[in-house]
Amino acid sequence: MKVHFLISFCSCICFLGQANVFQTGQKSSIEIISPNASTIWNIPGPAKIEWKTSNIDPAKNIRFFLARNDMVVQELGTFVNNSVANGIKLAKNIGSGDAYQVVGIELFPDNKFQVAKFATPYFSIRNAASDARKAQRNGNVYPQNTESVSPTREVFEGRKISYTKELTFASKNLKVAIWDHGRQDGDIVSIYLNGETIIAKHSLTYRKKKIAIELDPDKSNDLFLYAHNLGNSPPNTVSIEITDGNSSENMILNSDLKSCEAVLINVKK
Repeated sequence: MKVHFLISFCSCICFLGQANVFQTGQKSSIEIISPNASTIWNIPGPAKIEWKTSNIDPAKNIRFFLARNDMVVQELGTFVNNSVANGIKLAKNIGSGDAYQVVGIELFPDNKFQVAKFATPYFSIRNAASDARKAQRNGNVYPQNTESVSPTREVFEGRKISYTKELTFASKNLKVAIWDHGRQDGDIVSIYLNGETIIAKHSLTYRKKKIAIELDPDKSNDLFLYAHNLGNSPPNTVSIEITDGNSSENMILNSDLKSCEAVLINVKK
């Protein structure tokens, strides 16, 4: 059975610390480059860690942990200090969330009074199967195939989904642009298409963020706005333009920490 323990209790393993004043020799350090604040790991799917070190022999090992809300939820493995670890298998019972960190620690340091350690900024993990099971427990029954959740979903990660429009385009290949509506106030948002992230943790500005998407022509596709904060003037309000090159639709979507606005998009038959 997996044992969860507080990172604060295990600060010698998990948290960034100050070098011991009695240390001798050169200070060793670890910096985890990926995952970072814009990363989204999906389950199932292998994860990847990239890092760089100073004053740590390449033949030595680095141990990594996955933490959520200051608690270790999985040991990710011990790897030779070669700057990258691929194909890391995440536990199937890890739930979706935005408060995950990867923590790295130097093993068997030359200076026992100073151990290199690093904790990443918070990043996101998405587990479609876990979300579907949670929705079923809450009385929102979705199809068993979690790869294709019903586009008229009622909740996502505990947030209510409200549909504001249904659109139809002649092509399945579209371009989406988003930008801040009104005052630029530090809003951070993600955009999802059929439950998959297409724009991740984007800080809204007046400059348009553009991305190409491909619809499933055999169903109604749902696109919704997910807020990671409330900015200085809640709720998060985003201007969105969707075009197939011949026609376009402009709209405004709102989202807060309890609800998300969405649109349905169809391909003309």
